[in-house]
Amino acid sequence: MKKKISEKMQIPEGVSCIYKDKALTCSKSGVSLSRILDIPGVKITIKGNEIFFDAEKGNKNQFKTIKSVLAHLKNMFSGLDAKYKYELEACNVHFPMTLKVDAGKITINNFLGEKVPRHAVILKDVSVEVKGQRITVSSHNKEHAGQTAANIEKATKIKNRDRRVFQDGIYIVERPGRNA
Repeated sequence: MKKKISEKMQIPEGVSCIYKDKALTCSKSGVSLSRILDIPGVKITIKGNEIFFDAEKGNKNQFKTIKSVLAHLKNMFSGLDAKYKYELEACNVHFPMTLKVDAGKITINNFLGEKVPRHAVILKDVSVEVKGQRITVSSHNKEHAGQTAANIEKATKIKNRDRRVFQDGIYIVERPGRNA
């Protein structure tokens, strides 16, 4: 059933937001994050220190999409205050792997004794630090930090071998909100 849907979100103090060409850009003290907000049938406006989402004839799918966007905006606002940090640990049993951060990627050498190095993509605005077997991924953008951590973990995925025996790899051991 179609009905009027109206949601609003308070913009935190000190944060300035601009909505132009379906892109919302929020900035605070030198840190700027932007996100494309394209919800068909929903009008997005900024008045004062609030963001309004209005749909004249909205359905339940538009309502769910609006609620998801509100959760993403909450992450954006908290990312403007502090960086999101993921901790990964490289585990090896027999062959010691070496990790090196290059421009835009991380190189994993000697994984399971392989001669060809494996690579993982580092997304923009993400900083990666390697200290021994610990890898720290941090960024103001939660999605980019999480995707980079997942790329690193996926680069050491073992195929066609018994996972109980071959337990080498790089695993996420700490992430924002809870420990793994």
